[in-house]
Amino acid sequence: MPRPTEPLPSLPRWADPEVPARSLDAQGVSRRGLLRRAGLYGAGFAGGMALAPTAASAATTTNATATATATAAATAADPDLVYLVGDHHVHSVYSHDAKYTASQQAQRAAQFGLDWMVFTEHSNFGHANAGGALAEHDDVLKARAENPRMLIFQGLEWYIPGAEHGTVFSPPGPHEADLLRTFELRYDGKLLGRTDSTAENEALAVAGIKWLAEQRKSGYVDDVLVLANHPLRLGIDSPHELRAWRDAAPEIMIGAEGAPGAQGAALPGWGSATAVRGEYENKPSAQSWSGYPAEAYVTYGGFDWMTATVGGLWDAMLSEGRLFSITTNSDNHRTVHDTWRNGDWQPGQNFDNTGRLPDPVNTDKEQPGSDFWPGQFSRTHVGVTAYGYRQVMAGLRAGRVWVDHGQLIDALDVRLHRESDDGDDRDGRGRGVTLGGRLRVRRGERLTLTVTVTTASRPNFHGVLPRLAHLDVIRGAVRGPARDRDAWRAPDTRVVHTADVSGRTGTYTLRIPLARADESGYLRLRGSDGNRHGTGLLGAAVDPHGPIPHKPGDGDPWADTWCYTNPIFIEVTG
Repeated sequence: MPRPTEPLPSLPRWADPEVPARSLDAQGVSRRGLLRRAGLYGAGFAGGMALAPTAASAATTTNATATATATAAATAADPDLVYLVGDHHVHSVYSHDAKYTASQQAQRAAQFGLDWMVFTEHSNFGHANAGGALAEHDDVLKARAENPRMLIFQGLEWYIPGAEHGTVFSPPGPHEADLLRTFELRYDGKLLGRTDSTAENEALAVAGIKWLAEQRKSGYVDDVLVLANHPLRLGIDSPHELRAWRDAAPEIMIGAEGAPGAQGAALPGWGSATAVRGEYENKPSAQSWSGYPAEAYVTYGGFDWMTATVGGLWDAMLSEGRLFSITTNSDNHRTVHDTWRNGDWQPGQNFDNTGRLPDPVNTDKEQPGSDFWPGQFSRTHVGVTAYGYRQVMAGLRAGRVWVDHGQLIDALDVRLHRESDDGDDRDGRGRGVTLGGRLRVRRGERLTLTVTVTTASRPNFHGVLPRLAHLDVIRGAVRGPARDRDAWRAPDTRVVHTADVSGRTGTYTLRIPLARADESGYLRLRGSDGNRHGTGLLGAAVDPHGPIPHKPGDGDPWADTWCYTNPIFIEVTG
């Protein structure tokens, strides 16, 4: 695997100036145009410092360009989306259990093709005592200046009171670090000793999300988002808590990691004999919600049980008719097969009294680790109409998101059409509705799902050319708000269509006719390399070939890769 001192991996075809535009697919042309308009194509893509302004002016220039481009795009009917690739969960030396500097992480993220990333340092006593987000802010600014083509957010990994962790982040601005610092001191469960699953602690978590919403509403920060991290790792994020966080401020608390980081934990011959992808090696504890089955505590194709179970918890939340997004990320602390070790402490120093680890030291020996570099294995694709921090956040909020592992595919465009669509784009009807959107139809109207896939065009970062084997259409009914806030099943959700696409290459379009719309519902997609699948947890009638757990200690992630999309909702009238 690539080392920190090795040359850059090859540029994607769309980013390589030597590749003519006529040889690119539509998504590649769009991506190239987006960065060209932002002044970040060519030398800027490769990290050329000629385009690197000061950190402060970089944020201003990028956002001014993005605002102007977004205004122009808004005048066009249903503009094409460009999907920017990112990772919202990355750690540096300001986290007590990590290893790399912010510059190292950003450099590697750029080398592996990320367009955006979020630094999410653990809230911890040493971190808080040393100034928290304020102390690390200069290093984030330095990483931005060194990587002008990448959008680098500063965030926090929140210890949610009475629950797991969460990502909190906002765009660059005068209060980006102050927001995180104040939030950490007021609402972090670990700092406040509020980790137990009690009603009081659950209420504090809700109050924290509402407080963030107020900071956005007041204009103290331009925007802020929250996502739940590794939600079922410990079983302590109950269904009613997830719903409470969403309901507290759905424009702020937008979703959860559909797949955790630490995907290299169970590489054969690398980790322990009990290792599981994502480090999901836990059993129920006194703090776990008692309603989860034993199967909830492992990953499936590397994805959280909440995501991977058709008719399970994610579907139960979607069946209320409300968007709840999924993502995937590296959660990078320590990279597998990496040769860097933590640096040495000076006498009398430790993390508790410095809030920062010593810079790492390179060696000639592989060091322990469970993670991949940002962008090396896990990718979250966010649909935008312009290049900028606020545009990425807007795309996440709108649910224009699909995720993949192992660079399974290059591009994906999903559109849901109704029978009356006549191809006239003036009102957007001809193009249909895409991920995160809502299509309003008359009862009994026919629906067609159009899926355009661009297959992997080059070997992934493991040296293997991935091949998509099948795409599954998952459909569920919308039943309105859950009467039981701890319900985790959606009994009317199932796989309704499977397209065998093995052997297909390049860019192709699937037109999938669906049953008539007789009630409101939603659709989502899932795809796989076809290497490992079996009957889903709720039976073959619900999911005949879903992801399955791997044997402990034998979970090669490169040999079991999947992609998932966010839903499209269907609202039936008449």
